[in-house]
Amino acid sequence: MNAASRLTAEERRDEIVAAASIEFAARGYAGTSTQAIARRAGVSQPYLFQLFRTKKDIFLAAVRDCFDRTGLSFEHSARTAREADRNPEKILEAMGHAYVDLLLADRGILRLQLQAYAACEDPDIQTVVRENYAVLWQTVGRISGADPKAVEDWFAQGMLINVIASIGAASSPEEFLQWVVGGGPASD
Repeated sequence: MNAASRLTAEERRDEIVAAASIEFAARGYAGTSTQAIARRAGVSQPYLFQLFRTKKDIFLAAVRDCFDRTGLSFEHSARTAREADRNPEKILEAMGHAYVDLLLADRGILRLQLQAYAACEDPDIQTVVRENYAVLWQTVGRISGADPKAVEDWFAQGMLINVIASIGAASSPEEFLQWVVGGGPASD
């Protein structure tokens, strides 16, 4: 590899976070080894620890990235809906569709989110998850312009979507819509 194609430490950190996200999504915080993360990222364990002090630091970086990617998806869909002169209800609907699309495109993002909630017994992890969830909640309220009750209902539906996705009960936007709007699974 020549000097021009070498990655910076920040680029390598991003690659490690991406690799760690896959590993943590599959096995959780407790079940994931730093050796597995290093192997997936194509780096040595000592190098991994040059960039991150601890396994927890890697996990927290992956959790933050998960929330960031979700927030960016919401912001993009809200911006598009606002440009179409949509009201807060339609903006929330657009963000909900974007979330379903995100889950369908990357099942790992949901699995990592669920692993983050499961790891909240650790106070440091709980703090980061709580803070990032609060930022996401505030972002949705701000960018949608919806009232607090509508945002609360929207997040409740989002948790229903998480359960539907995690149990494999829907594999298309239409099937998710049937569960959320139609009141459950489609009857045969």
